[in-house]
Order: sequence, then structure tokens, then C-alpha cells
Amino acid sequence: MDKVVSIAAITGIILVLAFAVNLTPADNQATAEITPFPSREKVISVTGTATTSVEPDLLIITFGVETQEKTAKQALESNSQLMNGVVEAIKSTGISEDELSTSRLNIYPVYDNYRDEKTGKYTQELIGYRVTNTITVETNNLGSAADVIDGAVEAGVNRVDSVNFTLSPAKELDVKDQLIAKAVLNAKAKAENALSPLNHKIIGVKAISLSEFGMPPPIPIFSNFAMAEGQAIGAPTPIFSSEQDVTTTASVIFLIGSN
Repeated sequence: MDKVVSIAAITGIILVLAFAVNLTPADNQATAEITPFPSREKVISVTGTATTSVEPDLLIITFGVETQEKTAKQALESNSQLMNGVVEAIKSTGISEDELSTSRLNIYPVYDNYRDEKTGKYTQELIGYRVTNTITVETNNLGSAADVIDGAVEAGVNRVDSVNFTLSPAKELDVKDQLIAKAVLNAKAKAENALSPLNHKIIGVKAISLSEFGMPPPIPIFSNFAMAEGQAIGAPTPIFSSEQDVTTTASVIFLIGSN
């Protein structure tokens, strides 16, 4: 039985070999043509940019009120009383409660360092507590900046931490959509200019990579402006906003072919 199986197997192998030997050149070519080849696509990678100047539509002002007393309770009460007056002064300029928020409230001890004449060692003595209360105004009324600042300072604000002009989230999204389309078109124009002397053209798109939309930093008018105790504000504060340049990019891989 084993001999019969072996003879049949050998016979099959001989028939396959004979068939392979008898293949014509045309048959060999047909066989070779169905063999898969690696992709031979031609591509060009280009990065396009788009920039636009945008008028800010959001004003952000951060104020601070600092008070210092012997006890934490006294410092907090003094600060709260002063801040209540500041808030009322800001609201009188047309700012609503929705446009006001507390940024932070800090309470920390204040020490006086001195050197003991007998021992020569430096020691600390607790002399009181300081409370810092910071509020932020966010409004679309850019023209109210000077009135808000002047009113807050007159009411007792002794720190103006920052005054910035920036874009609101809604305007940011609108500018983003416009810039993405323009960046892709800019990439296409660059690719066409590069291919023109090479007698090639764009025949498709393989991939598009969009950069994260970069918001420009807010335009600071001034920051960390501290008022001395009892200092009165002089002439009205002149404040002007200016346009912001916003830029985004798009990297595109184009498929190309001969003209």
C-alpha cells in the first residue's frame, strides 16, 4: 500500500514539472503580470499657511485688592468691604454680574525678620495677615476699558494686574474655519507652482494634516500696575485696542502625474 501511494505522488510531481517546462514565453509573461508590486505613486508634500488680521472683540481686565491687618479675620473683613465697593463701582459703568468673576482669593501670614543683638540669630515675628482678592472683568464692550479701570481705582483697587484685548470663543471658531480653507488652498498653489516646470500636475490628494489652531496671545495694555496707598488717579486712562495677526498651517500630500 505504501508503495502505491509513493508511486502516485512521484507521478504527480513529474506531471507538474513537465507542465512548467512546456509553458510558452507568453504564458510566463502572463504569470508575472499578476504578481503584486509595491506602490509606485508619485507624491509631493507641501505646507500651506494662512494669516489674517482680526479685530479683538473681548476685553479682559484683572483687578486686585490687597489688605493687611493683625488677624486673618480682620484682613478678610477689610478686604471684603473694600471689594464690595469696587464691584458696585464697576457695575455702575455698565458691566453686568455675568461679566464679573473672582479669579483668586489668598490669605497668608506676614512676618517681620530681625536679628537678635545678643545671639546674632535671625528670627521671624508674625505681624499680621494679608488678603489678596482678585476679580476679572470679561466684556465685549471694548470701549468701556477706561471707565471700568478709572471707576475701580477710585473705589479702592490698589492693583491692576492686566488689561488684555483678545478673541471670544465664537469669533475664534469662525476665524479658524476660514483660515483652514485658505491654508489648504495656499498649499495647493505652492504645489502647482513647483510642478509647473517639471511637466507634472496634481491628480489627487493622499493626506491632509491640520495644525492646532494657534490663538495669538492677548494684547496686553499694561500689567502689574500697583497703586500706592491713598494715591488718586489723575486724568482718564486712554486705552486703545489693535488688530491681532492669527496664523494657521495645513500640510497636504498631493498625488501627482505627468501632463
